[in-house]
Amino acid sequence: MADVVDLCARLVRFDTTNRGHGDSEGEREAAEFVAGVLSGAGVEPKVLESAPRRANVLARVPGTDPSLPALLVQGHLDVVPADAADWSVHPFSGEVRDGCLWGRGAVDMKDFCAMVLSLVAEGLRPRRDLVLAFVADEEDRGEWGAHWLAAEHREYFEGCAAAISESGAYTYHVPAADGRTVRLYPVGTAERGTAHMRLTARGRAGHGSRRNDENAVVRLVAALHRIASHRWPVQLTPTVEAFLVRTGEALGVEVDLSDVDGTLARLGPAASLAENTVRNSSTPTMLDAGYKVNVIPSVARAQLDTRTLPGTEEDLLAQLDALLGPGVEREFVAHQPPVQAPVDSPWFAAMADALRAEDPEAVVVPYCMGGGTDAKAFSPLGIDCYGFAPLWLPEGFPYRAMAHGVDERVPVAGLEFGKRVLGNLLSSV
Repeated sequence: MADVVDLCARLVRFDTTNRGHGDSEGEREAAEFVAGVLSGAGVEPKVLESAPRRANVLARVPGTDPSLPALLVQGHLDVVPADAADWSVHPFSGEVRDGCLWGRGAVDMKDFCAMVLSLVAEGLRPRRDLVLAFVADEEDRGEWGAHWLAAEHREYFEGCAAAISESGAYTYHVPAADGRTVRLYPVGTAERGTAHMRLTARGRAGHGSRRNDENAVVRLVAALHRIASHRWPVQLTPTVEAFLVRTGEALGVEVDLSDVDGTLARLGPAASLAENTVRNSSTPTMLDAGYKVNVIPSVARAQLDTRTLPGTEEDLLAQLDALLGPGVEREFVAHQPPVQAPVDSPWFAAMADALRAEDPEAVVVPYCMGGGTDAKAFSPLGIDCYGFAPLWLPEGFPYRAMAHGVDERVPVAGLEFGKRVLGNLLSSV
């Protein structure tokens, strides 16, 4: 039961598809499986349902030094949809083939959940108490998972000083200026905030054949054009600045913080880890207007996927309001703050040490996630949240195409490496 590959395969075989808007399946069965593994290891789990079958598992593993603040270790059990017709294997088969374990959730993020369960099942003795949270609904809005737990069961997280979860500490092979290949391991120390918005343009309804200077569709399209054309300024956060400086040093390339775009160009493939987080962004993604081709509607709507860097939201909203123009209003559809944890902290140092214990040539750098995770639920509780789900990846492995992609898979050797690194961290930090 403690084998990490077997545990990951068994988790993948639970179809925990989350289609959004409350439409999900399998979270309860997966949660019961997790609870069974924990119970078998002598750890008492609590299965909490936020709604029928929207199950979350909480548990506490005592540390050898109870005077230390606890560490939250959290992961989600739900996955995004997968169409079996597009895959080389069935997405919920958990099949091992060509040195990889295949299936939806293999890297997002049942691999991490399996590592944690495997360590606990083998009798992990952490230095400090661990609060374990295996949650529902991360792939939608988290309202049945992490955000519900943080709001309704906050007492479980009291005393947690830091947290680790997905999207960090994986191998990233990058060519250096001198021809070497550097193995970067980006650890998430920040993530942009989410400010999804609905725009509503109002005007005068009328016949499509007649002139109308108050056409709601025209007003909306003009606003969207201004927003899409706007070039948001570079705004370096501590995480992104540290990433640029440390990555440039490791690769032997010039870093000029007064010319961030030029610096990114010199970083080669490593630039993809920062190019979306040196600025805010606001991307039009949805449109809704009209009901008949010869009728000018009085209302037209659109939605924006807006992402905000720490400390920048007030200025961004003011600029957006200026870009909207007359007759167009905005409102939030989803609004979650950015996440930012200290870069130079004992936590980060311990994570770097744990990685270098398994890969002595690892170059560990902080980075800012362009999207979001359940860290947005736990960070407001005063918990420093880090993206640390260690994974060894061979050169050329298309890791960034795996999460939410077709033929999602994780290298078996990567799982075993990740388990060792995680064990190093949790037994020493």
